[in-house]
Amino acid sequence: MTENGSQGTIQIADDVVAVIASLAATKTKGVAGMSGGITEGWAKRVGGKNVTRGVSVEVGQVEAAIDLRVIINYGEKIHEVARQLQQNVKEAVETMTGLRVVEVNVKVEGVEFQEEEEEERVK
Repeated sequence: MTENGSQGTIQIADDVVAVIASLAATKTKGVAGMSGGITEGWAKRVGGKNVTRGVSVEVGQVEAAIDLRVIINYGEKIHEVARQLQQNVKEAVETMTGLRVVEVNVKVEGVEFQEEEEEERVK
């Protein structure tokens, strides 16, 4: 987003929008985490922590489109979690940036079981 006003220019980077979307997504009930895929997993190992894993954004002058790849907790109603996720991300990005979010696309790439979480905590 670039905005020209009487006091100067305001620019919001794509990465900023991606971080806001990622944080809103991970705070949504039923979302176990973000899915990064093979390419992002390799990039994370090379470049360190990747806060925007599983998030792709396209930001224009006044609009944004967001794609999310998520893992849902087993037992949750996937369609309900996905709708809530869309709403939470849209609201967070619009509130914090002033951009109009035209779409939030959700791709569910996995289901996480509670047993796996508990086993990882024990290790």
